[in-house]
Amino acid sequence: MTMIFDNTYARDLPGTYLRLAPDPAPAPQLLVLNHPLAARLGLTLDDGDAARWFSGASLPPGADPIAQAYAGHQFGGFSPQLGDGRAHLLGEIVAPDGNRFDIQLKGSGRTPFSRGGDGKAAVGPMLREVVISEFMAAMGVPTTRALAVVATGEEIWRETKLPGAVLARVAASHLRVGTFQFFANRGDKAQLKAVADYAIARHDPDLAGADSPYLAFLDAVIGRQAKLIADWMGLGFIHGVMNTDNMAISGETIDYGPCAFMEGYAPGTVFSSIDHTGRYAYANQPLILGWNLARLAETLVPLIDSDPDRAVDLANGLLEGIAGRYRSAWLAVMRKKLGLVGEDEGDAALADDLLTAMAGADWTLTFRRLATPATLRPLFEDFSAMEAWLPRWQARAGEGAAERVAQANPAVIPRNHKVEEALTAATDGDMAPFEALLTAIRQPFVEREAFLLPAPSGFGSYVTYCGT
Repeated sequence: MTMIFDNTYARDLPGTYLRLAPDPAPAPQLLVLNHPLAARLGLTLDDGDAARWFSGASLPPGADPIAQAYAGHQFGGFSPQLGDGRAHLLGEIVAPDGNRFDIQLKGSGRTPFSRGGDGKAAVGPMLREVVISEFMAAMGVPTTRALAVVATGEEIWRETKLPGAVLARVAASHLRVGTFQFFANRGDKAQLKAVADYAIARHDPDLAGADSPYLAFLDAVIGRQAKLIADWMGLGFIHGVMNTDNMAISGETIDYGPCAFMEGYAPGTVFSSIDHTGRYAYANQPLILGWNLARLAETLVPLIDSDPDRAVDLANGLLEGIAGRYRSAWLAVMRKKLGLVGEDEGDAALADDLLTAMAGADWTLTFRRLATPATLRPLFEDFSAMEAWLPRWQARAGEGAAERVAQANPAVIPRNHKVEEALTAATDGDMAPFEALLTAIRQPFVEREAFLLPAPSGFGSYVTYCGT
């Protein structure tokens, strides 16, 4: 089937990308084709076409592959030029519901932005992105998604030799905070304005006629991101690399590199092998939300108002509200997880006190088992604080709480040991564990015994890697 592309980014924003083709895979083999996502996009894909088109072996008709330019703060340090070092945006398609989506290949070869890298990706990290993003989608968390993963038939070197793969990623767009930083850092106001106008037209078209469209745009991005990070926190998700080039203007989760899900509740949890200071620890994610959005606001100052001082004051007015907006979004997530109906002034204290009481207990199972104390107790070494808290929750939650809790809290998450099992097997050519895990996480409220429990004690300290 032909994919009908409408390449607005390439057409409307010259000077923001480099045009080049992906590397052709020598022996493409389709590993995953996301049929539900394909249906949503209005695509009926033949396996053979999918293997060729989503590996770089051949281009789908109408594709106009480009590597996008962007900058970014990486662990707090600014890199003025990053860009797509191993990705090619094929173009955009418009789904039957009228929504526009990017189709991007990841792991598709070296570009001028590669900074010495080989531009390739391995099977394991690409399949990790499938599992985590599909779970996020199943939980209603805004996310980029994987349309396909294709083994390339070539081997790549990391610490050892690994089978190569390409991911076809679908996103509302790949515009990032770092996209704006790239042009702001160069003092290119015309190109910065063009990118901002494009972003507004694509994601917030109703703001085009606003009195101050760029300030309104900043406000909209803040709202989307505050909700997104609250959703992450509710699931115990740790992104691991919240650099500004990994914060999407669309409010979608993007770049599933060293990400993982917290099991025992510990606010300082870090999984990423390169996060030596805990900058992106679980509890720090709301703080980084504000930090990253401040970097976006800095880029927009020349557009917000011709008077720089007034522009800074207006932007600061929005930035000062981030903590409150995030807290409101987080409390909404917690009310849902606790099965609370309506709002009560004591809800914030109830949620905060739960976190104190559940230190060390499994995050996912604690919420899932709230309504059945007999199954909850075994999760705790010392149940006394939780035992004192439960009557407060029961009094507030009232009738029907058990059903609401079950509907809000997943039974199955991508447990770290199950993810590693699946990826290790797939790297060795056995896709069965991956397919079983994918089935389980796509129905996260169904209790499948093999996927319910945290890692066994022998699993050890879990470390994740960027997969580059």
